[in-house]
Amino acid sequence: MSAPTVPAQEEVQRASAWIQELRNSVNQVIVGQENLLQGLLIGLLTDGHVLLEGVPGLAKTLAVSSLARAVHGSFTRLQFTPDLLPSDLVGTEVYNSREANFTVRKGPIFANFVLADEVNRAPAKVQSALLESMQEHQVSIGGQTFPLPKPFLVLATQNPLEQEGTYPLPEAQLDRFALKIIVKHPKRAEELEILDRMASTRPKLEIQPVVTLDQVFQAREVIDQVALDARLREYIVDLVMATRDPKAYKLPELVGRIQYGGSPRATIWLALTSRAHAFLAGRGYVTPADIKAVAPDVLRHRVTPTYEAEAEGLSSDALVQRVLETVPVP
Repeated sequence: MSAPTVPAQEEVQRASAWIQELRNSVNQVIVGQENLLQGLLIGLLTDGHVLLEGVPGLAKTLAVSSLARAVHGSFTRLQFTPDLLPSDLVGTEVYNSREANFTVRKGPIFANFVLADEVNRAPAKVQSALLESMQEHQVSIGGQTFPLPKPFLVLATQNPLEQEGTYPLPEAQLDRFALKIIVKHPKRAEELEILDRMASTRPKLEIQPVVTLDQVFQAREVIDQVALDARLREYIVDLVMATRDPKAYKLPELVGRIQYGGSPRATIWLALTSRAHAFLAGRGYVTPADIKAVAPDVLRHRVTPTYEAEAEGLSSDALVQRVLETVPVP
């Protein structure tokens, strides 16, 4: 088997030329939140669904809608509520009395970018319908299967579980998200700028599309060629395996602290997102720093602490950080 072709520096820069224009467009509306924007870009470049978690008022919804509107693609926003029905999401069959038959009316899920706002407020049946669309890129309506458009990205927001009226998402659904990003409060200088921009009865929130879907697809082709050394592949596998068998990786203090470790999807997404991270940095090869940069967002929703760990104040982030500190870097 021949060695994979590493994209030249010029090829990476040419394929990523639109990234800065997209950042500038979104930054006209969003102040700060660089980690949030970086995660959304990585999701866009790797065709991975993204889950944003944070208390209300941190511009999660605004950031997602701004990114989607900056790309020439279809966009829909769904407000998830306890009374939402699966048909409100995927569509339904409507009886045509004139022709005495049923016709399919497609739902808002048929879009390139779907903003699932407050996704953890919806009932289980709606989550099940969303799960099929996220994994299979298709939905079932009245016994028929309909493919979803390409690209298809679910960009979901959720409030912390401590908020009233929220429910934990099923593990199977969480695993379908490539990244889970924790959105934090802005810094003081950023909050002052937010005040200057938004403390108006008519804040300027208009964003014009600046990127085509073809440009996104071309960037994805280059990302697939970004070099991932064999030693780094082994490092990625070791990171995920350490969350499943911490004793074998000299992490005895985590034995009995991790209920579920990362699935094989964690391995796949660590490789894909680290390539995208290198691409955003203008490189055609992955470094250990790329892997460490994306690992918390890839693993935090896939590593579940035990009750004992929670009683000791160990969150999934703390467990992932301990793994990153212990597993040797090649």
